[in-house]
Amino acid sequence: MRGEATVLHADLDAFYASVEQRDTPALRGRPVIVGGGVVLAASYEAKARGVRTAMGGRQAREICPDAVIVPPRMDAYSAASKEVFAVFRDTTPLIEGLSIDEAFLEVGGLRRIAGTPEEIAVRLRERVRTEVGLAISVGVARTKFLAKVASAVSKPDGLLVVEPDREEEFLLPLPVERLWGVGAVTAEKLHRLGIRTVGQLAELEASAAERLLGKATGAHVHALARLRDPRPVDTTRRRGSIGSQRALGSRPRSAEELDLILTQIVDRLGRRLRDGDRVCRTVVLRLRFGDFAKATRSRSLGAPTDRTTRLLAVARMLLAAAQAEIADRGITLIGISLAQLDHADRVQPELPLEWDDGERLDTVLDAVRDRYGATSVARATQLGRDPGWSTPLLPEHE
Repeated sequence: MRGEATVLHADLDAFYASVEQRDTPALRGRPVIVGGGVVLAASYEAKARGVRTAMGGRQAREICPDAVIVPPRMDAYSAASKEVFAVFRDTTPLIEGLSIDEAFLEVGGLRRIAGTPEEIAVRLRERVRTEVGLAISVGVARTKFLAKVASAVSKPDGLLVVEPDREEEFLLPLPVERLWGVGAVTAEKLHRLGIRTVGQLAELEASAAERLLGKATGAHVHALARLRDPRPVDTTRRRGSIGSQRALGSRPRSAEELDLILTQIVDRLGRRLRDGDRVCRTVVLRLRFGDFAKATRSRSLGAPTDRTTRLLAVARMLLAAAQAEIADRGITLIGISLAQLDHADRVQPELPLEWDDGERLDTVLDAVRDRYGATSVARATQLGRDPGWSTPLLPEHE
């Protein structure tokens, strides 16, 4: 564990909505919602009125009727992210990107040439505002976990330094939901036992937390509550999975519509695999039903693959198994993740199989689009259809 607060967690504020307000001055100071059927992002003015990410568009308009609703511009968000990460790289070589709008930075070795971690954080925030035109919140602490909590507490547009001698004073009064790994279900378990703050959880013995929450989860959250987080800033981490999802709104969807959307998603993910010379072993289907409950289904392949036809066959099988539940409860979101990724040249190639005509066509489509671009050829069922959108990703370390 580090002896001083040298980890920065930098997190852009209401990222998508802030980019829209930056690029369209008339939107500044007004409630802005990105996305129509489902809220993808909301400005702080909209959040103050109760609008939240993943909320249905109709509900958002009801509670904030004067909101300005804008369509997502993923290219603009990706460009802004690259500009911000250029500032990060100019600050320190030790960066661990978490998503397109947040990262950990280790600045412990820069004191002589760049000043204290707090001084570095102040300059970083000023540069992001001046050079990119966006507000960014930064937490500074001895561990990654505390730095992330500090940045969240400092929002919006804040800076919070948690020195080692203030860690308990800062963390223990916070609600248990602030701990990584404590979602709604785990929080409800703890609340039923009268445990609502991090301090109350820290008072338990580790064995008691493991009995209450399960061995892995209990050990993890109890260690965080006791201020134990030895993980370094990892500059070499590659993504273990990639994914894409589509918000569907609240209207009923036929099996044919869902299959079309599923195909669009898998087509995109297959291209991303091949563009990165990656293969995957596991396909994960993610659903959100009409009552906003979530479900996950997964299936592992016999051999890693980057072929759309293989990935789509597994995704369709998972979706078919959930059709009865979808018919009963409705569906508001569908997503696919490809997990257990590996380099294509590190694994044994798939064994040749007998292909039907559909598989041969998919393989030809893959080859043409990989060479000439995603829009060069399309399935007939997708012509004139909304292709949806794909969340921009950070470039990976090689």
